[in-house]
Amino acid sequence: MKRTLTLMFAVASLAIAMIAPAGAVTDGELDNDGHPQVVLLVADVGDGGWRCSATMLSPTVVLTAGHCVSTYPEDASIDGMRIFPDADVQQWVPEDPENPTAEQHYPGPGIHAIEAVHWEAHPLYETAPFFVHDVGVVILDEPGLVLAEEKYGELPEADQLDVMKTKRGKQDTTFTAVGYGLQRINPVFVEAERVRMVAHPRLIQINTPGFTGDFSLLLSNNHSTGGTCFGDSGGPNFLSDTNVVAGVTSFGTNGNCAGTGGVFRMDRENVLDFVNSFMD
Repeated sequence: MKRTLTLMFAVASLAIAMIAPAGAVTDGELDNDGHPQVVLLVADVGDGGWRCSATMLSPTVVLTAGHCVSTYPEDASIDGMRIFPDADVQQWVPEDPENPTAEQHYPGPGIHAIEAVHWEAHPLYETAPFFVHDVGVVILDEPGLVLAEEKYGELPEADQLDVMKTKRGKQDTTFTAVGYGLQRINPVFVEAERVRMVAHPRLIQINTPGFTGDFSLLLSNNHSTGGTCFGDSGGPNFLSDTNVVAGVTSFGTNGNCAGTGGVFRMDRENVLDFVNSFMD
């Protein structure tokens, strides 16, 4: 989609790296029914739009990245937004986009989609580069998923991830990244998306002045652990094998979705306050 391509190349410059909003799980496995709380998020903007991944925190509250629910600094607005909860959304993509069947309608409204009535980025999102406050919330018009309470995504405690700063903390820490993005990309090859995938990256950096700061993490992205790519933005990085969303997929450090992936942390007090304000 138009917005997806725009975000891929709207690169923000840092002192030691170039980063851009992230897209899919690379070198991962099919998730199937492993994480039903993870959904595909679609936004309409003019005659285009974009896709992201997201996590259900309750039947009507959806957690994603700030850049998935904001057009800042572009002069545009999001006309509509919806989720697709299926593990395989690719099956609802019409072969001919100009003539979708009555049962498909992807990426627009249809019988497989649940419409949103409100979406909002962190109140400080527009005051800094996107990755500094990269969290957003989407409110659905009706329950998107009715799951057992323990199946929804959970928020971490304030500052819970700070203990991972030690060398041993890094060695022992793995995450479960889930999303609908590209599964693999290089200059001549791109593998399909819109299917929920899972990978298990490891912690590389946390609380590093000048790069990750205290607001993001760097996780591994290689053939051994897997990682994230374009289309995974907003998707969860669960702490180990729990339902605790340590962070949402935020950015990539290169165009080939390799090396490391950036995750916006959910354990900061201002982030928790923002998200919890919608949970009531």
